This record gives sequence, C-alpha cells and structure tokens, in this order.
Amino acid sequence: MSLSTTEWSAPECATYGTDIISTVEFNSTGELLATGDKGGRVVVFQREQESKNQPHRRGEYNVYSTFQSHEPEFDYLKSLEIEEKINKIRWLPQQNAAYFLLSTNDKTVKLWKVSERDKRPEGYNLKDEEGRIRDPTTITALRVPVLQPMDLMVEATPRRVFSNAHTYHINSISVNSDYETYMSTDDLRINLWNLEITNRSFNIVDIKPANMEMLTEVITAAEFQPSQCNTFVYSSSKGSIRLCDMRASALCDNHSKLFEEPEDPSNRSFFSEIISSISDVKFSHSGRYLMTRDYLTVKVWDLNMESKPLETYQVHDYLRSKLCSLYENDCIFDKFECVWNGSDSVIMTGSYNNFFRMFDRNTKRDVTLEASRENSKPRAILKPRKVCVGGKRRKDEISVDSLDFSKKILHSAWHPSENIIAVAATNNLYIFQDKVN
Repeated sequence: MSLSTTEWSAPECATYGTDIISTVEFNSTGELLATGDKGGRVVVFQREQESKNQPHRRGEYNVYSTFQSHEPEFDYLKSLEIEEKINKIRWLPQQNAAYFLLSTNDKTVKLWKVSERDKRPEGYNLKDEEGRIRDPTTITALRVPVLQPMDLMVEATPRRVFSNAHTYHINSISVNSDYETYMSTDDLRINLWNLEITNRSFNIVDIKPANMEMLTEVITAAEFQPSQCNTFVYSSSKGSIRLCDMRASALCDNHSKLFEEPEDPSNRSFFSEIISSISDVKFSHSGRYLMTRDYLTVKVWDLNMESKPLETYQVHDYLRSKLCSLYENDCIFDKFECVWNGSDSVIMTGSYNNFFRMFDRNTKRDVTLEASRENSKPRAILKPRKVCVGGKRRKDEISVDSLDFSKKILHSAWHPSENIIAVAATNNLYIFQDKVN
C-alpha cells in the first residue's frame, strides 16, 4: 500500500447515543470488530459476506452482538466508585465455532464467549413445552429430546472473571502468543494470568517504591511480543520503554533493554515531561519493531537499537505553541493510541478536530484525514486536510486556532490483512476502506 495512491472511502458510520467509545479492536481474521464504551457495553460488529448481487457491500460491518460487560461497582474498603468504562478489549484466537474476548474496566478483567445458537432442545420428560415441571405420576412414556431449528441467536456469556488483583487502575491487557496466558497492567504493577485460573495471578513487574513520595513514574502501557511468549515491553510516563524477558527471573524488575531518547536541552520546558509520557506501545506484526506514541510524535524503534528511534513522525507539531492552553483545558493529558497496518508499512494515529494521521514508512509520505458526519456518506472519498499555522490561509486549509479540541480520535484499529480501518470519534464509530473501483 502507498499513501500516494490509496483513496479512502466511508462505507458506514455507527452512532452510540450518549456513550463515548473507549476502545476498538479487530479480531485476528478481521471478520469481527469489537468496541467498548464508557457505559460498560461491548458491541461486536460482523463483516458482511461479499455477494455477487451487491459487490459494493464488501467490507460493511453490521451489529452482531451487544452485551453489558461491566457494571458500576463500589469499593467499600476504600470508599471508591469503580466505573464501568471498558478500558481495553483483546480477542483470543478462534479455536472453534465460538469467539472469545477479554474486556477490562479499571479493576476487573472478564473473559467472554460469543456464540451462535440456531437449534433448541424439545421433548423433555420432566418439563412441559413452557418449561414447567410435570407431575411425575402423569409421565407414562420415555421421550428422547430432539433438537428443533430456531431463529439464529447470538449469545454472550461470561466464562471467567479475573478480579481483586489490582490496587491501581488497569490501563492495558495483552494476550500471550502461547494462548494460555495474558497480562494485565496497572499504573505500578503487571500481573500474569492463566486463562483457566481466576483466583491466582503472578506479579511480574512491580515499580511501586517503599515510600510513595519517592514515586517518579508510572506504567502507561504493556504488550507481549507477538511470537516470543517470554518477551514483553512496558512504557512509562517518563518516555522510556523497557523490554523484559521472563526467562531471566520471576520478577522482571530488571529489564533486558531500555529504549529511551535523550532529551534535547534546548527544547526543555515546563511541559517536557508531560508531552514525553508514552500513551501507547505496539509491537509490529513481525516482532522486529516497536511503535510508541507520545503527545506530539509517533516513534518507531528497532529492537536491536536502544539509543534512539529508527523513525520519528510529527503528528501535530503545530500544537507546540498551544501547550499552555492545552494544559489549562487538560487536553495535554489525552492518551492517543497508534496502530500498524497488516504489513507494518503504514502507521496510523489520531489527533484533534476528528483528524487522524497516516504515515507511509516506505515513501515517507503522510496524510491527514477527517472523520466527520459531513464526509461519511457511503463511498464518499476522504479529502486530505491541512492545518495552517500562520500567514495566509488557503481555501482548503483550517487554521490551528479553529481546531475543536473536544473532538479527538483517541482509539482506532486496522484490519489485520486489508486496508480497512475503524476510527472512534467520541460516540461515533467510522469504518473506512480503500476505494473500491
């Protein structure tokens, strides 16, 4: 794929009412797309099968299942409300006809099974057709229950609940490549779980100091290497990324590699530490590279080179002069995610004004696109947008002073093998695909 030749069109836009979307995730085949929201709901979309009669419907996603994953709770020991907002969703690889996903709020991770049912048993001996218990004295013959066809029903059932293991808020979960374990990460600790065991987890990283007044950084994200089940990375609010090997020791407080870019003293300011905090870290599909997102940039790191990033992409450098006002309205603390395309050649991340950015690693081209209702008519072509920093503004440019900071693309996902992207803009989910000729 090359950004110079790809045109993106909008097959659809789904609106969520009042609940703001808080996470977006494709499954490993891209046939399903799950979203979580602030109200604790998970909505699963399924891709339409391509038909000869309607070839233009390729890539359209329709609602497959909706269920309430988490409810608001109250921690009586700490007098704290635990909100139901879904922080992360991660799919497990499909092993049979059912689908499995992990969803988490601030404290509890749940394993959900999403399955189809199109038959129901009939002809019970001890129950009548309405389900009422029959009088045993009226039963004169033994019946063999049979399965009768019924309308297709999609059921979501909780199979495991992993709770009471995190003192601080969970910010990420990651499924291991052994498909038996996963890790959950909060501000100061990372725990390793077996998917079959809910009452025990192993603490593999603990950066909590003995005296909390000595605390200088927190963990912001963590992810397993996609093919080596012993390797994982975690990022920090100080802008560093640590690679750990679980074969070295049970507690991975001593990292194997540290990826950190030295700060340029000439750029030092009051906001330096805030904008250097890493909000997301992602391994490439190949496992060779790491991508990190801080407030102003996306960086690509080679696992074999710790001293500096391989590539640095400016997402919205025009905001550097606006950091003071962004600090006052708390936008400077927004946590933007970043994603790879299926071949690791293009990366995507969000910005303000419902803009999202794409960077082609091969051609070094980049493009700014907008997710909005005005340009979300089916199969409408997205026009590249430009932000004017100063001087005379052209007709098709938008002034940096006109940007709407309440509209932001924090969460996005890229289909694992095709040019289909899902972008969450507050309570709207936009799905774009490369233009179908």
